[in-house]
Amino acid sequence: MTSLQALRIVIVAPESLTPAADDDDALVEAERSRSLRIGLLANGYNIVAVLPIDAFLPERIAQIQPDMIVVDAQSQARDTLEHVVMSTRDERRPIVLFTDDADTSHVGAAIAAGVTAYVVAGLAPERIKPVLDVALARFQHEEALRRELADARTQLSDRKLIDRAKGLLMSRQQLSEDEAYARLRKTAMDRGLRVAEVAQRLIDVADMLG
Repeated sequence: MTSLQALRIVIVAPESLTPAADDDDALVEAERSRSLRIGLLANGYNIVAVLPIDAFLPERIAQIQPDMIVVDAQSQARDTLEHVVMSTRDERRPIVLFTDDADTSHVGAAIAAGVTAYVVAGLAPERIKPVLDVALARFQHEEALRRELADARTQLSDRKLIDRAKGLLMSRQQLSEDEAYARLRKTAMDRGLRVAEVAQRLIDVADMLG
């Protein structure tokens, strides 16, 4: 993602019929959706698809590989979000929701579930770019924190494996701690593996042999 304007955006919106001329609420929602699309295009974003909420949503998102998902929830935002969050569970992406749903009691749960920005009403075109700017920056920050946490957990797990493998070598081959680690490290280098992988294999063999 080299620039915000180059973002490939998928809009997810409930399917709806063309509103009747006397259906004021539907006409308002249709105009709001139209304003959202115009605002995205006016700010240079690339709308690659507009997808309905159905059983094929996860597959379509996986095929298109968008940089960001913009949800046009209109009303019933909670039901819409559940589908979108489930569709991005395996491959996280920034999700920005625009809605006229006045019930904000579930905003906290939505953010916790993976929604990056939750915007209630107010779709002036000049507001869209700042919202997406902040949403993307927040998503990237959160992903960096997730990677750091995952790395820390991996390092801790690796350290535990290596310590256990060293203990096995020290007790069974009468090696010092430094000698045991050197043995693990040399084996890893000879076989093109990580030290933790060698340690895990040694532990597996020891467990199998008793």
